[in-house]
Amino acid sequence: MLSAPHIFIYQHARSGLPPSPTSTGVRPDAAHRLGNAPGIVDRDTCRRRRRLVPCRAVLGGFLPSARRGPLSTLPTMTSLAISGHRESGQDVRSANVTACVAVANILRSSLGPQGLDKMLVDQVGDVTVTNDGATIVGLLEVEHPAARILTELAQQQDQEVGDGTTSVVILAAELLKRANDLVQDKIHPTNIIGGYRLAIREACKYVREQMATPVEALGRELLVNAAATSLSSKILGSAESSHFANMAVDAVLSIKTGGEKGGFPATYPIKAVHVLKCQGQSARESELLPGVALNCGRAAKGMPSRVSPARVACLDVDLRRTKMKMGVQVQIDDASALNAAQEKELDITRDRVRAILASGANVVLTTKGIDDAALKYFVEAGAIALRRVPLEDVRRVAKATGAVVQGSLADLDGNESLDESQLGAAEEAAEMRIRDDTVTVLRGCRSTAACSVLLRGPNEYMCDEMGRSFHDAVCVVKRTLESGTVVPGGGAVEAALSVHLDEYATSLGTREQLAVAQVAEALLVIPKTLAVNAALDATDLVARLRAAHYKSQTEKGKEELAMSGLDLLTGVVRNSSKAGVVEPALSKVKSIQFAAEAAITILRIDDAINVERKDADPEG
Repeated sequence: MLSAPHIFIYQHARSGLPPSPTSTGVRPDAAHRLGNAPGIVDRDTCRRRRRLVPCRAVLGGFLPSARRGPLSTLPTMTSLAISGHRESGQDVRSANVTACVAVANILRSSLGPQGLDKMLVDQVGDVTVTNDGATIVGLLEVEHPAARILTELAQQQDQEVGDGTTSVVILAAELLKRANDLVQDKIHPTNIIGGYRLAIREACKYVREQMATPVEALGRELLVNAAATSLSSKILGSAESSHFANMAVDAVLSIKTGGEKGGFPATYPIKAVHVLKCQGQSARESELLPGVALNCGRAAKGMPSRVSPARVACLDVDLRRTKMKMGVQVQIDDASALNAAQEKELDITRDRVRAILASGANVVLTTKGIDDAALKYFVEAGAIALRRVPLEDVRRVAKATGAVVQGSLADLDGNESLDESQLGAAEEAAEMRIRDDTVTVLRGCRSTAACSVLLRGPNEYMCDEMGRSFHDAVCVVKRTLESGTVVPGGGAVEAALSVHLDEYATSLGTREQLAVAQVAEALLVIPKTLAVNAALDATDLVARLRAAHYKSQTEKGKEELAMSGLDLLTGVVRNSSKAGVVEPALSKVKSIQFAAEAAITILRIDDAINVERKDADPEG
């Protein structure tokens, strides 16, 4: 590295200066130390090149040619000309891989039906007990920028598929780890990225053409098996998996929209499935309720417990005595005027209630309170009023019934009114008593089909985890119906792809062959982790699983072995499809694609610059 404080860039060829240590841009006392250092340009070189000359001392930049005249000198630049810290090359790549593997190791023990749960405590002290990958990484305060890519990866998998969040993070970290080993063996990252893309393209093609089974061939039983497979790794597994799997299938089928011949394809809006969580009783007491259920009852006992047909008004309006806004003061000197002001406050609330009832509404939902003075008007009109309903529930009811959420009753004339067109419609609104809780159910909603699920559990933590588990099962059923194909579970897909990609790698005559072979090895991390979490011999089980899939791909008459997966209860290799262990094909394809793209994104990084924040100007 240059140690002289000044270096000469170059001069015009016609400057006429004799060559000397000074004219070559080096001070006499430093000329003997530089020799032929890169970036030093003498007069003869300038005569041959009348153009920009690169100078390594300014980070590969170019300096404009000097005009005729004295020599140009610049201070030596040996570091990045910004305020911050720079890390590049293998150091930053190894740091990124280490951070991603650390995140994957947190999730590794929660994979599969024998996986364990994690307890997370936030800064406030709220406790979350779960083994859902997206929930765990969402609650982790990950600071490393590369590791944050994996947290976003799990959330993306949860949004796209709803399940497989743990496996996608583990697979991405394994791909990164093996790619880093190749880089250390002097394989360029560009060759590794090319090989990864070839392998993923071939893997997805093989899954669609060789492993996928159409849903129509198996019917409802297949949907129940797919839901049960998802629930087997959750808190709702074991004895309750069949009960909740049937509930998930019934819930998804009840919200089907479209699908008529010649019309739009069928869709299943899972937001129409409302999950209620009530503490008390056992999980077996959970049930499916038709329509939209709200975890609140009538505001007054004098109201009817059932109205039919229901005309629903969804409000975000306060129906209590009108108060002055914050900061508004009225000075009253006369006692009679004070009574008149109080009467006016009641009159404003009364006019609002009458305007609502005049529109024909007989079911009123509001996110705010209702005064006792206002409740009597609803009782006299024979309407049901629910107060302090969560805004999310009000919006769900509005979408199901066709109502419009009203944030104000003001109209263009300066009065307060509610138009009949803003109301929703349902066949019936009724209050139900379920154990010790009161819920209000709207059945036969006009706009979209809807249903509700009541989950019972002994405590808050279990109810929350049951809600997350049921959501994953509903998403799996939805994706199974929409994609129309399933694949065997228990590590069958990963083992089959490992064998196939090993054979595919031998057909390549380029360096990408090494990367494809590493993808084949990385895919085995899923069955290995499943076996380890079940306290089984992973080496023996995975070897037998690979042997079964090798026979299915090379020997005639052994095609049935392509459905072989792991039985983690007995520790044997079995036909996963016949055992009812199936997953949506979309889930596997998306997991492989997302994991590879995340690994490639991180692998492409070879320079990390942390820019320091400048202190704010105290005078500014």
